[in-house]
Amino acid sequence: MRHQRSGRKLGRDSAHRKALYANLVCALVEHGRIRTTEAKAKEVRPIAEEMITLGKRGDLSAVRQAVAFLRSKSVVHRLFSEVAPRFADRPGGYTRVVKIGPRQGDAAPMAYLELVDYVPQGAVAPTRERAAVRGA
Repeated sequence: MRHQRSGRKLGRDSAHRKALYANLVCALVEHGRIRTTEAKAKEVRPIAEEMITLGKRGDLSAVRQAVAFLRSKSVVHRLFSEVAPRFADRPGGYTRVVKIGPRQGDAAPMAYLELVDYVPQGAVAPTRERAAVRGA
């Protein structure tokens, strides 16, 4: 019985699962949004939030913890220099899961895991001037 056991196994052993989570968090930090299954997105979300919190801390110990988990110094550098400062005044809730419907091949429920300030390529970010024009 699974009473009080948290987390999904996702059909993988523990080492494979940990590597999957690290790769998904790296992709999220690098691209700002990733497309994956709902189950994976829901499992990776708290890990991504924890990494951004480490980035906000910014000390040497936090850098070492992030490198130990993510295993990519370039992604950790981006996390600490670009991503974390954007969330400096936000107390949490850095990511969101947006459901996008079933996958074509096997009907697996898919979702976007994205940073809350993510703006798609080609889209124009809303500004105060445009918001004031719309409201007037």
